[in-house]
Amino acid sequence: MKSSNKNLSESQYKRAAAIASVTTACLLTIIKAAAAFTTGSLSILSSTADSLADVLSSVITFMAVIYSDRPLTCDHRYGYGKAESVSALIQAAFISGSACFILYDAFYRFFHPVILTQTFIGVCVMIVSLLITLLLIMFQKYVIRRIHSQAIEADSSHYVIDLAANITVLFSLSVVHWLGWTWFDILAAVLVSFYLIFTAFKIAEKALAEITDKEVDNSIKAIIVREILKIDGIKGYHDLRSRISGSRLFFEIHLEFDGELSLLKTHEIAERAEHKIVQMYPNAQVIIHQDPYGIEEKRIDNDIIGPCAL
Repeated sequence: MKSSNKNLSESQYKRAAAIASVTTACLLTIIKAAAAFTTGSLSILSSTADSLADVLSSVITFMAVIYSDRPLTCDHRYGYGKAESVSALIQAAFISGSACFILYDAFYRFFHPVILTQTFIGVCVMIVSLLITLLLIMFQKYVIRRIHSQAIEADSSHYVIDLAANITVLFSLSVVHWLGWTWFDILAAVLVSFYLIFTAFKIAEKALAEITDKEVDNSIKAIIVREILKIDGIKGYHDLRSRISGSRLFFEIHLEFDGELSLLKTHEIAERAEHKIVQMYPNAQVIIHQDPYGIEEKRIDNDIIGPCAL
């Protein structure tokens, strides 16, 4: 019962963060679009396009969060956690697309300059956007500290970049308003676009790592090995494997015992090891295989190409 309440709480956190993201993205898109129409600023338009992409990606994040929280089924015994990684990939595609759109418009405006008007209104709008975005990021960071969700983390990373982009746009509008350098608006839009492309690359890189079952960080595995080898009766280990699926961590490990111990005794010791791992990482699912110490057998460790830290 305790575990169910915890899972329900995690689901509520993720859904609240996703709803907040969708609401914020819609609000920012509306006010930025109005400001871009009023001022004719390309840098605001670039920020508007990014916010529109946020709307689409945040909706996808919300759908992924709901889908990834589905209970285990016969067809998906590892759960649906990788739906979050798929949503992160889609977010990366949206971010890249919006960046390319702005780069194209910047190239066009370089040869066909546009006179900016009402820049003070644009400055005010960007200040409001900064404050709204900052509040959302603070809430998302709080949720991420409570639970691990790649979809929410990717969404938050995007909004952190939005914050930096909004600051750049605000600075650009201030320069145009006070100094009259309209070319600075194009420069700011180009800088924001390249920043978005870089962000999209990092989000896609992490999502692909989880989809292709990249191991968890070696520091986590080192902690697990150190703690389970402290348990009396465990003489060694091999074939430690891990992967991530949404908010869940999966570990598989072969523990080595004295061959004279009974199956019941090795099972009891293995249960203690599993309990210790789950205590350290509550979202972990652990599979332990029990082997006699010193036995010669085919091992996954021997098939790994390249050096490993563990």
